Amino acid sequence: MEQVKFTQMKDGDKEDYDFLTKHEIEHTKGTADRLLTALVELDVGLSGYQITRLGHSLQSATRAWRDGADTDWVVSALLHDIGDIYAPYNHDEYAATILRPFVREQCRWVVEKHGDFQLAYFGEHVGADPNKRNAYQGHKNFSDCATFCERWDQTSFDPDYDTLDISFFTEMVHEVFARAPNDPAVINAADQALVNPEVAKTRSD
Repeated sequence: MEQVKFTQMKDGDKEDYDFLTKHEIEHTKGTADRLLTALVELDVGLSGYQITRLGHSLQSATRAWRDGADTDWVVSALLHDIGDIYAPYNHDEYAATILRPFVREQCRWVVEKHGDFQLAYFGEHVGADPNKRNAYQGHKNFSDCATFCERWDQTSFDPDYDTLDISFFTEMVHEVFARAPNDPAVINAADQALVNPEVAKTRSD
């Protein structure tokens, strides 16, 4: 069997859908590589900053790594702006949707909301509400998102910062996207601090 028999999904049988499931599972094994390729494409996207969008993503992840953050946080920092090219008006939700099946809920929530939290730094200059983050006051991950933005996002536009190369993060991306999707043990894992001083001491690079 090389193709399904149906031209309308309602006409498919078990043989068809077993065939498709096998191919779809095989296709998902390339998710990490496709995301890394998309990340590189940020280098040719609209910027205007002193570094490219890829540079910003790598710098954010580098800062997370050097803060002693765990793999979920580092990969989330790396991919938090991956929607800039494809979903410029809701890039945060786009990135969070990609991460949702593979990282704990804490990280997913922070990535999804970071756009609103970032407005604290520039909202008044673009006609947006700089206090939009206040709508989330009381949420258990409010301070996590504030820290994510302050330490890793808003600060990562420095052309002189010693940013790690994308190859440094490749294995971490593969590790995250090799997980079984929507695994409760992953999604519901305990929250982790963004900054771990003891681990950070071991990561000069």
